[in-house]
Amino acid sequence: MDFQAFIRDVEDFPKPGVTFKDITPLLNHPEALNQACEALFSMLEGLSINKVVGVDSRGFIFAPMLASKLGAGFVPVRKKGKLPYKIISESYQLEYGEDILEMHTDAIKPGEKVLVHDDVLATGGTASAVCKLVEKLGGEVVQCNFLIQLTFLNGAEKLGDYPIKSLLRY
Repeated sequence: MDFQAFIRDVEDFPKPGVTFKDITPLLNHPEALNQACEALFSMLEGLSINKVVGVDSRGFIFAPMLASKLGAGFVPVRKKGKLPYKIISESYQLEYGEDILEMHTDAIKPGEKVLVHDDVLATGGTASAVCKLVEKLGGEVVQCNFLIQLTFLNGAEKLGDYPIKSLLRY
C-alpha cells in the first residue's frame, strides 16, 4: 500500500516555516490503518519486547496496538503535568521549541526490553529523551520505530546506536 498517499502536508504548523506531516487521513482509512499497523509490526520480527513506550500524543495510536500484538505492556510517556503518579522527567529540544517528558517510576522494570514508538522522527530530541527515561529505570531500548522519519532533519544522529526503523522516509 502507498502509505504516503495518506499523509497530508500542513504548511506553517505549528509555527511558520514548519511543514507538519498530518497522519489523520491514514487513521481515518480503516484499511490503511490496519496495513500500517501490520507493517510496523513486521519491523519487529525477531525482537524480544516486554514494553512498548508510546510518546504523547500521536505515539499513543500505534504503540498500544503493537503492544497488544506483541503480548507486551504499553507505557505512555506524557508531556509535563499529565501523569497522576510518581514520575521521572527529561527535558528535550523540538525542531520548534523545548518541552519536558514524563514517565511513571514503576512503568519499566530493570532489564526489560523496550520498544520506543512515535509517529515521527524529526530532530530526534523527543525520541532521545524517551530513551533516556527508559534507561533511567533500567530498561533496555531494543529499537526505536516510527511511522515517519524526516531524514533531512538528521534525527537519527541524535539517537546514536539505537536501532531505528521507519515505515516512511521523507
